[in-house]
Amino acid sequence: MADLSGNWLGTYWQDDIPSRFEATFVQSGNTFSGSILDDNYLGEAQVNGEVIGRTVSFTKRYLVTSPVPVRYTGIVSENEDYMQGKWNIGLQYSGLWEARRGGENLIVDLQTRLEQQTSLTMT
Repeated sequence: MADLSGNWLGTYWQDDIPSRFEATFVQSGNTFSGSILDDNYLGEAQVNGEVIGRTVSFTKRYLVTSPVPVRYTGIVSENEDYMQGKWNIGLQYSGLWEARRGGENLIVDLQTRLEQQTSLTMT
């Protein structure tokens, strides 16, 4: 069984438009949970999922922007540093996604941008 614990940097595509995200997962047995931060207006989401062998599936629920769950399915590479698959929201929306371990830290970048915006509005 693949171990997904740790930080991941990924991209998902909707209508051929890429959106980057950063994910942090904690795995226990074949289940995992964590959070995802999208680098767009959708923001942060909570994740719950499972891994069976190298097959991964999880549900992403945004904290503020959208009550509709997003379902992800995919395959984890043999060396466990890459995964890819498909996502869908019901039957209406779907696309591809991929993620790699490590990479840039979008959460720190978002916090920096928020601090800059706050300091600009206070001056």
